[in-house]
Amino acid sequence: VFKVETIGDAYMAVTNMVEDQTQDHVARLARFALAAVEAAAHTPIDEDNLAAGFVKIRVGMHSGPVVADVVGTRNPRYCLFGDTVNTASRMESTSIEGKIQLSSQSACLLRKQAPGMSLKQRGVIEVKGKGKMRTFWLVRHSSDAIESLQRHSSFPDFDDEFSRSHAGRPPCAATLPNKPWERNN
Repeated sequence: VFKVETIGDAYMAVTNMVEDQTQDHVARLARFALAAVEAAAHTPIDEDNLAAGFVKIRVGMHSGPVVADVVGTRNPRYCLFGDTVNTASRMESTSIEGKIQLSSQSACLLRKQAPGMSLKQRGVIEVKGKGKMRTFWLVRHSSDAIESLQRHSSFPDFDDEFSRSHAGRPPCAATLPNKPWERNN
């Protein structure tokens, strides 16, 4: 997992960017997100006043191609751009405290890369600039969740909807290039 930048209270991380991780890039980010939510939930807002509560974060994930460049001359910084970055940001902003929201693209890839991780369909939500999107919650996995996931290996309407929108292509094949660092310009 590669930290791209921190802007205000937002933290952007990416996988499959600086080294080939095509076999497990979404699973890596999902494990990182679960650990981040857990760590935040155990971090007091005020160590001298535990009654103030604990830090609550929300997380959003999306998978797809990005454009990367170094921006600035006096204080250069590495930045990512593109629809994938915008959609990931929307997944975070429409998420809920303590939850990890995934786009259908990330959910599809995660199902393949980490079948033991449990996803729960959130449903179709309105996303600013994107319209209606079907999203999923990543649920901390337990033995019960893994058993449930094995019994119910597909989500209602998800596979059909994804197949229609990606007709003629294997599921998820178009969501992330195999080696983004070797992309043709």
